[in-house]
Amino acid sequence: MIVVLFGPPASGKGTQAKRIHETHAIAHLSTGDMLRAAIAQGTEIGKKAKALVDAGKLVPDDVVVGIIADRIAQPDCTKGFVLDGFPRTVNQAKALDVMLKSKDLGVDHVIVMEVNEAELIKRVENRAEQARKAGQPVRPDDDPETFKKRLGVYKAETAPILPYYEAQAKIRRVDGMKTIDEVTAQIEAVLAGGKQGKSWLPKWLTR
Repeated sequence: MIVVLFGPPASGKGTQAKRIHETHAIAHLSTGDMLRAAIAQGTEIGKKAKALVDAGKLVPDDVVVGIIADRIAQPDCTKGFVLDGFPRTVNQAKALDVMLKSKDLGVDHVIVMEVNEAELIKRVENRAEQARKAGQPVRPDDDPETFKKRLGVYKAETAPILPYYEAQAKIRRVDGMKTIDEVTAQIEAVLAGGKQGKSWLPKWLTR
């Protein structure tokens, strides 16, 4: 089973990807984790990625695709994997399809975690304020201005992937503003073969 978990920054993709990994015993591939490791190690890719991440920009497709190609060739991906943070552009989605087709595989589910962006921004601003009050540095991911830039990048460059996967009839939507357990239940329904539609979503998601 190959799953793509899709949604804007702070939508909870990482948490849900870990749960899918634990429940279905498939690999959890987080491009964020892989890039952070490269940054921590100070590799050439890491240095290049750090400058872009700090500016709230996406890492170039060729770098990310190369990391993913190496990763899915590892033994723990034999039974499948859940992708968290990839693909982020249409070109990456196409590259993924090419990689999988060469192995006679394909993406089985593309799960979109729908969220209220205004509420996400408020959460990030609250975390930043709490850090300041505690005399702690604000994490780059919790800097409100950087976060807003990341949301802008998502809408401009990542959201267009939806039509690509919709044309393949693979998109399934879940309400990412629910509790963690409720979101997990929605995702499990999708993986079990259920089809989530717009009818059950709150009004702000169906406009």
